[in-house]
Amino acid sequence: MPASHPVTPDGRYFVVAGRLWRMSNPDLDPATRQALVDRLMRARRQVGVAKKAGDSQAERRARDEVDAAKRALGERGPVWWTDGAPDYNRRMVANTPYADWLAALPAET
Repeated sequence: MPASHPVTPDGRYFVVAGRLWRMSNPDLDPATRQALVDRLMRARRQVGVAKKAGDSQAERRARDEVDAAKRALGERGPVWWTDGAPDYNRRMVANTPYADWLAALPAET
């Protein structure tokens, strides 16, 4: 994850523009994770191809494939952690328990 996108201390989220985004499941073995990332990237490319072609059915299929890959990676759907902590995916950091952590980080230069 680039330095401009800090990762929460528990490793569950990274932050972009003040919003939390769930990290991939760290328990995935590297080969499985890479296969899923490849699947995700292919699906994202297909979204673009379908949009350019004006094919709404193909776009829907591609978006469904993006969602399936993100779920398999653990970035969407049921959380991958097991301690019962709630999911703050896609929420603004300021409205979560991570607010103080982010506020304490050094300002970017």
